[in-house]
Order: sequence, then C-alpha cells, then structure tokens
Amino acid sequence: MIVAIVGEEVIGHVKLVIVVVQDRDAAPLLDALTLKEYRATRLASTGGFLKAGNTTLLIGTSDSNVDEVTSIIKETCRAREKLVTPLAPVEGAIEAFAPQPVEVVVGGALIFVMDVEQTIHV
Repeated sequence: MIVAIVGEEVIGHVKLVIVVVQDRDAAPLLDALTLKEYRATRLASTGGFLKAGNTTLLIGTSDSNVDEVTSIIKETCRAREKLVTPLAPVEGAIEAFAPQPVEVVVGGALIFVMDVEQTIHV
C-alpha cells in the first residue's frame, strides 16, 4: 500500500496528474484548479511541428480526487482548429512550390495519471 505522510497525518494513496495543455488554456486551467483548492506546478515549453507554446502542470492529489481533477481539465481545455503552413515555400530552377495551409487540431489536453511511490514533505 502506497501512502503519503505529511507530518503526522496519513493522507492516503497519492497520484501525480501530469497534464500538457496549450499555453492559452494554462491560465484558465490554473484558475479552475485553484478555485477547487488544488495546487499545481507550472512548466512552460515549446515543441512539436507547430512550434506552439505548451504548458505542463504537475498536480499531486489523493487517489479519490483524480476524477475531479481530470474533470476540471476536460471542462477547461478545448481543442480548436488552426491553419498552418507545414513547409516553407521552395523555389527551384524548374518551378516554384508554395505549400497550401493545412487545417490541424490544436489544444485539448494530454493527461497522465501516475502512482506516487513515496511522498516526503520537509
């Protein structure tokens, strides 16, 4: 049985919820989590072929709260369509190629829920 002990208090099974969201969803998600008294650590990064800004949130919570946390994430983060040009225009001796914009879906959330083996609060 995996439990977390903070001081003298046993707080039960602990899960780490890791969620990757688009930057524009990060602030509203943090607000929604804070409103329900959850705490998160925020890490910002860029990546992928869209070079879009992403935010990774780390949320430690009890096993019994995972459904509520994932529900808040699903309600707050939305997928949306975006037009992007995947390649730069190419000019050659024979002909020029101008790529057409492609519609892609961005946003939403990628959620990982992991068991925490040990939690130590000092």
